[in-house]
Amino acid sequence: MKVRDASELDAEACAAIYAPYVTDTAITFEYEPPTVAEMAQRIASALSTHAWLALEDDNGRVIGYAYGGPFKAREAYRWSCEVSVYLELGVRRKGGGRALYEVLFERLTERGYRMAAAGMTLPNDASEGLHRAMGFEPVGTYRRIGWKNGAWRDVAWVQRELVAGDDPPS
Repeated sequence: MKVRDASELDAEACAAIYAPYVTDTAITFEYEPPTVAEMAQRIASALSTHAWLALEDDNGRVIGYAYGGPFKAREAYRWSCEVSVYLELGVRRKGGGRALYEVLFERLTERGYRMAAAGMTLPNDASEGLHRAMGFEPVGTYRRIGWKNGAWRDVAWVQRELVAGDDPPS
């Protein structure tokens, strides 16, 4: 597997990977899968301020992606970001999520980000295990925060320092 910076040309593959999470699970709170054009815009937006990565298999086919984006809009949050990773359902738990996150954290650190946060709809053993293995620590759970697939869903939040220390950001 190879991790590389994504481009808008990866929008079709990323949209195809993401669609089953939208339509068949409660993992994401979106109800309609984004179009290829919408996904291309998401990729372009993330690349302009944070990062978006693609994971390729040995044949060069995109089988996963990860990205960072704003945590909150207010100025004091500007050194923190929210991260997500999505893999084709058949390639989960094979090291792809870890590979994506390792490179993503490097890219975000290079851009000056200090903390990464991630939200996970519960239950989600694969995501919980990945985030724990990547050094994320639990910070809280929003109970019954979203309605999807006929039930109220909880979202657990975790965070991980990208850069340690109390020095002021540059």
